[in-house]
Amino acid sequence: MSASADAPRPLGDRLVEAGVVLVLLGLLVAARRLFPILGAGAGTIASVGVLLMGGTVLANLLELVGLPHLTGYLLAGVAAGPYVLGLVDHQSVADLTPVNQLALSLIALAGGAELKLATLKSGLRSLAWATLWQNVLVMVVLAAVFVSARPLLPFLAGFPTMGVVGVGLLWGVIAVTRSPSATLGILSQTRAKGPLANFTLNFVMTSDVVVVVLLALAMTIARPLINPGTSFSLSAFRELGVEVLGSISVGTTLGLVLAAYLRLLGGKGLVILLIALGLVFTQLFDYLRFDWLLIFMAAGFVVQNLSKQGERFGSAIESMGEVVYVVFFGLAGAHLNLPLLAGLWPVALLFAVARGATSVVAARVASRFAEDPPALRKWGWAGMVSQAGLALGIAGTVQSEFPAFGAGLGALAVATVAMNEMVGPVLFKAALDRCGETASQDDEAEPTGAAEAFEP
Repeated sequence: MSASADAPRPLGDRLVEAGVVLVLLGLLVAARRLFPILGAGAGTIASVGVLLMGGTVLANLLELVGLPHLTGYLLAGVAAGPYVLGLVDHQSVADLTPVNQLALSLIALAGGAELKLATLKSGLRSLAWATLWQNVLVMVVLAAVFVSARPLLPFLAGFPTMGVVGVGLLWGVIAVTRSPSATLGILSQTRAKGPLANFTLNFVMTSDVVVVVLLALAMTIARPLINPGTSFSLSAFRELGVEVLGSISVGTTLGLVLAAYLRLLGGKGLVILLIALGLVFTQLFDYLRFDWLLIFMAAGFVVQNLSKQGERFGSAIESMGEVVYVVFFGLAGAHLNLPLLAGLWPVALLFAVARGATSVVAARVASRFAEDPPALRKWGWAGMVSQAGLALGIAGTVQSEFPAFGAGLGALAVATVAMNEMVGPVLFKAALDRCGETASQDDEAEPTGAAEAFEP
């Protein structure tokens, strides 16, 4: 999903926009306080408007200091959310779940459409080594850090040592998840092209499938460790095979249908069709126990690589790109539990730093084996810090499977993902700027001070 570049806009115009939005938000806050019944009637609709206005304006302002738009969307969501201004309350966040799923489905379609066979083949060696080292090393190290941090985790009080090892293994799976939405959002804003952009996109999108397999493996091993009376069973792998193969088959079929639609009707009504798919079919696929994110990613891949409609398809999704990212990351910001983050930040910071440091080491080792170009050797780790919905989804799965400690682990996951969610996009954009791959960067440009600050 590549957004077209906008010409630089004067500071005065941005400040005027910000002032107008602040006045409107102030009036909305006052109306909510004076007439609470208004919020009950139009909360969901007003929430979308608040996120769109606040996120867009704040992103434009933060762009002046080199921060990515996603940071503005997240901060706008935090400010408008239940724990600050209350313009987007808990009920509105819950009511907007279908909108969030729509955004994720479009992001998955866009991600699949960005995966091109030629690029995948040319970077296969780098991708293979990175997949091995990033997943194995991060999973093992973060599991070990989790076990070592046992005294800081009250929800593990009374657990036997082997039980803690099992929980640590599950935490390692949560740690290896990355954020396709953040990756695509940064690439959409910067229109980055080059080795780092291509490698990160390919790695992050394909890692979703790897994580699903790792989760099944980890749960199969962890279950008898956590519950000693439970026998070792491979049934999870049978279910996984059905889910993954079935999802890819459905996604392939959907991609062929979309390609035929584009060939026969062009782009007429495609946006409405994509919205219908995101709002309705996500529920249907979930009911049928398919992975709908994998389905949409496979569909986008098929349209791009098995038809001649890839460019037209990408343009249709691109037309909704900015709104999709504002809503998705604005809702992510509104969903952040600030009191929970305040209580868990020390241990969450420990895990976030350990994960980041391990990702750097794994990237350097993988690049050495793959004989990567200098840009990847130095900055290949930067796009692997961000986390978002997939990590929280896996944490939710663990919570439902292991209620004895699931609530505590879920809360810790929310706090840790929040930190990675805020820092990751900034690091990735700084790395792309440093490598000269963004549209605004000249290949001959000197590195900026901000980018130098992120150099490990």
